[in-house]
Amino acid sequence: MDSTVVTEKGDNYTKALGNRQVQMIAIGGAIGVGLFLGAGGKLQQVGPSLVFSYAICGIAAYFVMRALGELVMQEPSSGSFVTYARKFIGPWAGFASGWMYWVNWAMTGIAEITAVAIYVHKWLPDVPQWITALVALGVLLAVNLLSVKLFGELEFWFSVVKVLAIVVFLITAVGLVLTSANIGGTTAGVHNLTGNGGMFPAGVGIALMTLQAVIFAYSAIEVVGIAAGETKDPRKVLPKAINSVIWRIGVFYVGSVLMLAMLLPWSFYNGGESPFVTVFSRLGIPGVGDVMNAVVLTAALSSCNSGLYSTGRILRALAEKGEAPKFVGKMNKHHVPFGGILFTSGAYVLGVVLNYLVPKEAFDIAIAIASLGVISTWATLVICQMRMRTMSLRGEIERPAYRMPGAPYTGWATLAFLALVVVLMAFSDGAEKIAFYSLPVLALILVVGWRFVVAKRRPEMIP
Repeated sequence: MDSTVVTEKGDNYTKALGNRQVQMIAIGGAIGVGLFLGAGGKLQQVGPSLVFSYAICGIAAYFVMRALGELVMQEPSSGSFVTYARKFIGPWAGFASGWMYWVNWAMTGIAEITAVAIYVHKWLPDVPQWITALVALGVLLAVNLLSVKLFGELEFWFSVVKVLAIVVFLITAVGLVLTSANIGGTTAGVHNLTGNGGMFPAGVGIALMTLQAVIFAYSAIEVVGIAAGETKDPRKVLPKAINSVIWRIGVFYVGSVLMLAMLLPWSFYNGGESPFVTVFSRLGIPGVGDVMNAVVLTAALSSCNSGLYSTGRILRALAEKGEAPKFVGKMNKHHVPFGGILFTSGAYVLGVVLNYLVPKEAFDIAIAIASLGVISTWATLVICQMRMRTMSLRGEIERPAYRMPGAPYTGWATLAFLALVVVLMAFSDGAEKIAFYSLPVLALILVVGWRFVVAKRRPEMIP
C-alpha cells in the first residue's frame, strides 16, 4: 500500500505534516480548556468522583481512536469519518456526520473565541473583548489559510506549551502530596479523596451527570485522523500517534484530576477559575496567575486553530458530493480548503457577537450542543469500524493488521456508553437538558437538508 492520499475528486493535499507535528497534534488534541478550565467547576460539583468520570470516558476515547486507526490504515483520507461513513454506512451518513461535526466545532469555536477574549481581558482590561476576539480569530484564520505546514508548526508549539504546563504541574503535585505540604492552610494528601463526604459526596447520580462535560473535554482527539490526508507516510506515523492516546489520557487527564483532588479539598475549587491557578495561588507563588492564564489562553487558541483546520477539510469532503455549498470546497494556491475555513470562521464571528450580547448561559449551551457533535462523531467512527470488520469477514475488503482490540464487543460497549451519556443529558438541570431537547431540531434540519441534496441531484446520481 502506498501513502498517497487523494480526495474523491482526485485533488491531492500537500503532505506537509511530519511525524513530529502529527505526534504533537495528537497530544494537543487531548488537552484543552475542558481540563484547564472546566475541571474546577466539576470538582466543586461532584468532588473526587470526577476522577472516575475521566477514567471511564478515557477508555471510551481510546477505543474510538483505535477504531479510527483501523479505518485510517485501510484508507487514509482528509475526509476522515465523512468518507468512512459514506463508504461503510451510506451517503446519508456521510452527510449527517459531516454536518454534526461542523456543529460541534461551530459551537466549540463560539465558546473558545470568547474565552480567548476573557483571558486577554485580564491583562488588557480597557480593550473591548470583541476586539480581542476578532484579532485572535484573524491571526488563526491567516495561519490556516497560508499553509498546512504553518498550521502544523503553530499547533506543535501550542501543544508543547500545554504539555509542559501539565508535566510541571504533575511533578509539583506529586512532590506536594508525598511531603504532605501545607497549601494555604490545608494539607495535601490522599485523605482529601476520602474526607469531606468521601469519593462520591454528591452521590453517584450527580457524578454521572458530568460524563457529557468530560466527553467534551476529550473532543479534538479525532483531528489526528483528519490530518492523515496531509501526513507523510500516514500508515507508519499514525499508529504511533494513536497508540500514545491511552497513556496520555491516563497521565494528563486522569492523573491531573487525581492530583487536584488530593492537593485540596474538592470544595475549594470553583467554575470561575482554573483549578491549576487555584492550587498555585494558594501556594503563594508570585505571578502564577498570569502564567496559568497564558497557558489557558494557549489551550483556547489551539482549540480554535484545530477547529478551523478540521472543519475546512470536512466541509470540502461534503462539497465534493454536493452536500455543502460549492464555495466551501474551493482550494487556494497553497492547497488549503479556504472556502470551508472561511465558512467556519463566519460562525466564530457570529459567536463573538452572540456571547457579547447574551449572558453566560449561552456559553454553557454552546458547550453542551458541541458535545452532541463529539458523541455523534465518535459513534460514527465505531459503527464504520464495525461495518468494515463485517465486510472483511465476508471477504469483500482486506482488513488492516492494525485493528481495534476486542472487536466487536468493545465497539458495542462504546456505543452503549455514548447512548447512556445522551440519555443522562435529559435528566440534567442545566444547559445539557437544553442541548438534549435540541436533538429533534438538529435531526429535522439534517433530514430536510439531505432531502434537498437528493432532490437536486440527477436521477443517476441519487444513491
